[in-house]
Amino acid sequence: MALSAQSQPSASAEPGRIVGRVISARSGEGLADVGIQVVGTMTGSASGLDGKFALSKVTPGTVTIHLRRLGFAPKTVTGIVLSPGQTIEQNVTLEQVTVSLTTQVVTASSERGTVNEALDKQRTAVGVVSSVTREQISRSPDSDAAQAVQRVSGVTVQDGKYVFVRGLGERYTTTSLNGARIPSPEPERKVVPLDLFPSSLIQSVTTSKNFTPDQPGDFSGAQVDIRTREFPARGQIQFSSSMGYNDAATRQALVGAPTLSRDWLGFAGTSRQIPSQLAAAGRLGTEPSQSDVNAIVGSFRNAWSPIARSGSPNTSLGFTAGGSRPLGTAQAGYIASLSYSYSQEVRENEVRAYAEPTNGTTEIDRFEGSTGRASVLWGGIANGSLLFGSKTRVSLNNTYNRTSDNEARRETGFSENLGTELIVDRLRFVERTVGSTQVVAERQLGARQKAVVAFSASSVNRAEPDRSEFVRANPGNGQAPFWLDASEAAVRTFGDLNEKSYSTTGDYSIQFGSAERQHQLKFGGLFRFTDRLATNRVYSIQARSLGLAERRLAAEEIFDGRYTDAGDAVFRLVPLSQGGSYGANEEVGAGYAMLEWALAERIQLIAGGRFERSATIISAEPTVGSRVRTNPVYNDVLPSVLLNFRVSESQNVRLSATQTLARPEYRELAEVQYRDVIGAENVLGNPSLKRTLIQNLDARWEWYPRGGEVLSIGLFAKRFDNPIERVFLATSGTRIVTFLNADGADNLGVELEARTGLDRLGQAFAPFSIFSNMTFMRSEIRLGDDPRVAKEDRAMVGQAPFVVNAGLSYASQSRPLNATLLFNRVGRRIVSASQRPLPVTYEEPRSVLDFSARLPIMSRVSAKFDARNLLDQAYRQTQGIVTRESYTSGRVYTLGLTWQQ
Repeated sequence: MALSAQSQPSASAEPGRIVGRVISARSGEGLADVGIQVVGTMTGSASGLDGKFALSKVTPGTVTIHLRRLGFAPKTVTGIVLSPGQTIEQNVTLEQVTVSLTTQVVTASSERGTVNEALDKQRTAVGVVSSVTREQISRSPDSDAAQAVQRVSGVTVQDGKYVFVRGLGERYTTTSLNGARIPSPEPERKVVPLDLFPSSLIQSVTTSKNFTPDQPGDFSGAQVDIRTREFPARGQIQFSSSMGYNDAATRQALVGAPTLSRDWLGFAGTSRQIPSQLAAAGRLGTEPSQSDVNAIVGSFRNAWSPIARSGSPNTSLGFTAGGSRPLGTAQAGYIASLSYSYSQEVRENEVRAYAEPTNGTTEIDRFEGSTGRASVLWGGIANGSLLFGSKTRVSLNNTYNRTSDNEARRETGFSENLGTELIVDRLRFVERTVGSTQVVAERQLGARQKAVVAFSASSVNRAEPDRSEFVRANPGNGQAPFWLDASEAAVRTFGDLNEKSYSTTGDYSIQFGSAERQHQLKFGGLFRFTDRLATNRVYSIQARSLGLAERRLAAEEIFDGRYTDAGDAVFRLVPLSQGGSYGANEEVGAGYAMLEWALAERIQLIAGGRFERSATIISAEPTVGSRVRTNPVYNDVLPSVLLNFRVSESQNVRLSATQTLARPEYRELAEVQYRDVIGAENVLGNPSLKRTLIQNLDARWEWYPRGGEVLSIGLFAKRFDNPIERVFLATSGTRIVTFLNADGADNLGVELEARTGLDRLGQAFAPFSIFSNMTFMRSEIRLGDDPRVAKEDRAMVGQAPFVVNAGLSYASQSRPLNATLLFNRVGRRIVSASQRPLPVTYEEPRSVLDFSARLPIMSRVSAKFDARNLLDQAYRQTQGIVTRESYTSGRVYTLGLTWQQ
C-alpha cells in the first residue's frame, strides 16, 4: 500500500509527533476507529474520541500517512515535513462511500485548508449555524466576544455588550460557555453581557439559529456558545501587549471619578462598601436616632463630585502557555491564559431628555453633559484534559473574568417638576465577575456509540457598591449654585447581585445502518438549579435646617463631618422606594430524544422532541410595602423537525419547523423598583408575566463554490404567543417602565450571505476577498386589550428592519501580511414601547467602520494595528421629535505586538 517512503534523516535525530483529527467530509463529525499508518514504517495508530489521533516516535523527514476506515474512501496525505523533536498538527477529511474506491492522494498543505474553518462548520452542521473563529477574530480589531459576534449574519449588539439575533430582543438569545449555560450578572436583563469575555481567550463564537432537541429550548433568536482556547498540538508560549489612543479621551480633559488603590484591578475596595451600621439597620423601617444618623452619614465615603483629569492611553497585556505531553499512560493537554486591559473613554456631547407625558411631542427635562469612564477587563482560563488510550477523555475547564467601570457624570438642565435649572453630579463604580468550572467525561463505545457526562458550576456577581448623586440648583444671574432642598438631592445607592448555577447533563448517541445509509439516535437529559439574591438599597440624605450659605458649600465640605458631631441635628436619612431586594430559585429539568435518519443518500431527517419543566420561586421585598411572592411552574413539550437536502457536494437546502420558549427574567417578575439615574425612569417588575411560546419556520439554500467561499439565502418566520414587552408608562412626575405580555407577534425575515475571492477578476486581485451578510426583517405586535399600551401598528421591541455587515480582506501571497476593513449598520429599532399618548422610543441607525492589519516583524514577533469606530457617528435615541439620548465616543487606534514561541 506504500506510495512513498520517508526521506532518511540522521539516525540520531530526535523523533517527532503527528497529531490531528479525522473528520467526515459530509457531516463534519469526528470519525473514531480510523486506522492511520506512517507509510514505509511500523508506526501507526487509530483515531479515538472526536476523531483525534496521535502518531508518536515518527522519524523526522518528509512523511506520508495513509488512512482507512470501512465505509469511507481511503486517503493518503503526502508532503508532511517533520523536523527533529517537532509536533505537527495534520487534520484529514474522509469521504463516505458505499464501496471501496481508489485511494485519494492529497498534499498536506491542501488538506489543512479544508477543515477547522467557520464555513466547514456551517456547511456540515445539522441546523443553521454561523461561527466566528479565532483566526477571524485575530484579523479584526475585536477585543471581546460582543465585538466578535456582531460579524455574524443577523446579529446586532446593543450598548456594546448585549446580543440581538434576527432583530429579536435579548430575551430570545441565550449564552453558554463551552456548552454550559452561564447566568447573567445584570439585574435588569436575562442576557449575558459578552463584553465580559476577552477575545484573546476565545477559540470560537458559534450561533445556532435552529433548535434541535439536544439544546435547551429557551431561545428563538440564537443559542450563542463561546468556546475557550483549545490545547495547542505542541508546546507554545505567547506574550502580547498593546497601547491605544482614543481621540476623544486620550490626553484630553475628562470628567473623572476619584480612584482607590485597587481600581486598576477592577476591585471596588472596602471603603466603597455599605457601612456596617447601615447594613445592620436593613430597610430602616423605623427612623434611626439622630446619633445613629450622624454616625452613618459620617461613615459614607466623602466622594460626591467629578474631578478633572487628563485621559491616559489604553493598554493591554496577555500571556498564554499550553501544549500536550504524555502523563503516565495518558496523554495530557493543557492551556493557561491571562489577559488584562485598561481603557478610558468619554461620552461627549451627551444629551438626555423626555417627551411630555400629556401630549408626547413636547421636550422636557433636557440635560446636557459629559460622562468619563475608566474600564478594566481581565480574565483567565486554566483548562486541562487527560486522554486514556484513544477512547476515554476527562476534561476540566476553568474560566474567570472580571470587569469594572469607574464612571463620573456631570450634566446641567432644567427640571420640569422642580421648576429650576439643575447641576447633577453622579459617581458610579460597577464591578462584574463570571466564574465557571466544568468537568466533562467522554467515552467512545466502539466505532458507533458515544457517551458524554458533564457537570458545571457557574457564579456571577454584579456589585455597585457606592453610587452617589448630588443635585444643585443653578439660579444663574451670577449667583452661586446651592444644594437643592429636595428628597432626592443627595442620594447613596448600594446594589449587589449574586447568582450561582449548577447543572448536570448526560448524552448518549448510537450510529447504525449500512455504509450508504448512516443513521444516529441520540438521547439525554439536563438538570439545572439556579439561585439568585439581589439587593438594591437607596438612601436620601436631607438637611432641611441648613441655610443658603451652607448649601453653597461644595458637597465634600458639607459632608466632611462638620455637621455630624455629637448634638448636631442637621441630617435625616430616608430610604427611597427605588430600593428593595429579591431572591430567586429556579429548577429546570429536561429530557430529549432525537433521530438523524438518512431517508436517501442525499436527504437527512432530524426529528425529535424535548420536555422541559421549570419551577421558579420569586420573593420580592420592596423598601416600602410588603413582601410579594410568585411561583410560576411550566411543563413544555418542544418538538423539532429538520430536513436537509444535499443537492450536490457543494450545495445544501435546509428546512425546519420547531417550537421554543422564552421565560421571564427574574427581575421582570420581582415587584421592586430600580432606577438608573436621578430624573430617569424607575423600572418595576410584574409578577403576573407569562412565559412566551414561539413557533419557528426556517428555509435556507447554501452554495460553497470553492474553499472559503459561500453564497446563501435564508427565509425565516416566527409566531409568538404572549411576547413580553418593555413598556414606558405615561405618568406625571415619576417615570415608570414595566413589562407586559402582548397577545402575540409575528416575525418574518430574509438572510443573505456571500463571501468570495476577487481572483475571479484577474490575478492582480488574487490577494483580496469580499464578504457580506444582510438580514431584512419585519415584525408586527398584537397588543390585545390592555388600555395602557399605545395601539399603533409597530414592530416588536428590539426589532431592527435590517442588519448589514460587510468587509474587504487583503492577504498577501508573497509575505504574511493581512488587513481587513469591516462595516456594520443596523436599522432603526424600538428600545421601549410606551403608554398613550407617548410615542415609542427608537434607537436611530448608525454606521460603524473598523480596520485591522497584521504584519510579522521577525520570525516570532508580529505587529497589529487596529482602528475602531472610524466614522464616530452619534448614538441617538428618539421619542417622536424628542431626542431621548445622544452622545459620541471617539475613534480608537491601537498598536500591539505579539511574541510566540
